[in-house]
Amino acid sequence: MSNVIENLEKIKAQISGLAEEAERLGKLPDESVRLIKGSGLTRMMQPKEYGGIESTPGEYIEAVMAAGSLGCSAAGWVGGVVGLHPWEVGVMDPRVQEEVWGTDQDTWIASPYVALGRAKRVDGGFRFSGRWTFSSGSDHAEWVHLGGLIEDENGETTPGTDHHFLIPRSDFQIVPDSWDTVGLRGTGSNDLIVDDVFVPSYRVLEYATVVDGTAAAAVGKGDNPLYAMPWFTLFGNAVSATVVGICEGALAACIDYQRERADVFGTKITSDSFTLPSIGEAASEIRASRLQILDNVNRVYDVLLKGGTPSLALRAESRRDQVRASWRAVAAVDSLFARTGGNAIRSDKPLQRLWRDAHAGLNHAVNLPGPTYQVAALSLMGFEPEGALL
Repeated sequence: MSNVIENLEKIKAQISGLAEEAERLGKLPDESVRLIKGSGLTRMMQPKEYGGIESTPGEYIEAVMAAGSLGCSAAGWVGGVVGLHPWEVGVMDPRVQEEVWGTDQDTWIASPYVALGRAKRVDGGFRFSGRWTFSSGSDHAEWVHLGGLIEDENGETTPGTDHHFLIPRSDFQIVPDSWDTVGLRGTGSNDLIVDDVFVPSYRVLEYATVVDGTAAAAVGKGDNPLYAMPWFTLFGNAVSATVVGICEGALAACIDYQRERADVFGTKITSDSFTLPSIGEAASEIRASRLQILDNVNRVYDVLLKGGTPSLALRAESRRDQVRASWRAVAAVDSLFARTGGNAIRSDKPLQRLWRDAHAGLNHAVNLPGPTYQVAALSLMGFEPEGALL
C-alpha cells in the first residue's frame, strides 16, 4: 500500500490555498503541479521499471477521491486524469516508455481520446492532423494521447479504425484562451491543434485493444491484472472518483460553515431540525457513492486476479453504477447548497466554487446517464451489451 493518500493530506492546506489562483489563471499554478507530482498520485499507474508504484486500481481510485477533496477541484481533476495516462503508456511499445520517462519519470501526459483526428498511412507510421477540445492539464504536459481515425486510399474513414496517437509537446499547439467555463476553470482543459505531423507506428494503439484490456498481452503484460483492466472501468471510475471527491470536499466546507452559522432570526443551525437531517442524509449519499465506485473497480480487478476475463455484463454494471454514483453525490451537494443560506453564493466562500465544479464534472462524456443505463438494462435482460463506452 502506497502512502499517496497520506502525502495528499499533508499538502491539503497548500493545494486549497492555491484554488483561487487556479481559477483566475484558468490552469493549475506551477506550485500546485509540483505538489501533486510530489505526492506520488501521478505515478500510481506507472510501470515500476520507470519509477512507478503500480498500485491496485482500488488504491488509485481512493487516492483520486482524496485529491478531489483537497479544496481545489482542478488539482484533483487534473491529478486524476493525468495520473491515469501512464497506464496506457505502460501497455505501449517499450520504446515509447523510454521516450516518455527516460529522462524524467515525472513527465505528464494529457489527452483527449475522442477520435477527432485524421491519419494517413505513410512509411513507418502516419501523417496526423486535427483539433481537439477538453485537454485537461495540457499546459503542464510534455506528451498527449489523441484519438483519431485512419483514412483509406480514398481519404475516407470507416468505423473500427479508431486509434490513439501519442504526440510530443513539440508537435501539438495549445489554442490560446480556449478554456473559459463556469466550472473546473483551473483545469486548463484547452483546445489542441496538430497540423500534419509524423507519428511512428510504435506510438499508435488500436482503440479496441485499449478498451478491452488486450493491449497488455502484446507487450508481455497480459498476466499483470493492473494492465489487463478494461479501460473504461478505470477511466470512467477515475472521473467519477474525482466528482465524488469534490463532493466530499463540499460536504466538509458546508459542515465548517454551518457549525457556527445562525439564521436571520439568530437561531444556531446546530439547533435547526430541518437543516441537520439534510446534512446527515447528504453525507450518507456521498458515502454511498464512494463505496459503490470502489466496489466497482475491486470486483473487476478481482476477476483478473483470479485469471478470468471481466464479462461485458460486469463492465456494464460497473459503468451504470459509476454514473449513478456521480449523479447521486452531486444531488447531495445540491441539497447542501440549497440549505446553506444566501451567503453561500458569495465569491469568497469555497462552497459555491465546489458546487460549480461538481456540476461541471457531470458534463464529462463518461457520466452521460441515458445510454449507459439503457445498455445496463439490456444486459440485465440477457442481451449482450454494446456501446456506452464499456
